[in-house]
Amino acid sequence: MKIHESGEDYLETILMLQRQKGMVRSVDLARYMGFSKPSISHAVKVLQEGGFLIKDEDGYLHLTDIGKEVAKKIYEKHQFFTNGLIELGVDPAIAEADAYKIEHVISEESYTKLKEAKRR
Repeated sequence: MKIHESGEDYLETILMLQRQKGMVRSVDLARYMGFSKPSISHAVKVLQEGGFLIKDEDGYLHLTDIGKEVAKKIYEKHQFFTNGLIELGVDPAIAEADAYKIEHVISEESYTKLKEAKRR
């Protein structure tokens, strides 16, 4: 199933929160992202239906294997662009915002070539 930009953002955020807190509930996601609980509930339902996420009986969110794969990919891109822009002298807050935009529009081919060029 194809996932949209907003779905990628939710998965990336769940991954980050899991790394920080261990366990994540919808309310944690709502607080962090600044979205309403109904919006989060809808997104969680869509991600569950897509096989990216499961919600246990206690209300905790867990990424499935495919959900983790997508989240890690997006997070890696985000870090790559954020850190690269900061290294170039961009203000960290601007670098963070720009990385968010870039991570969703860049092709895999271009991203791969940029990573390879950076390693040289």
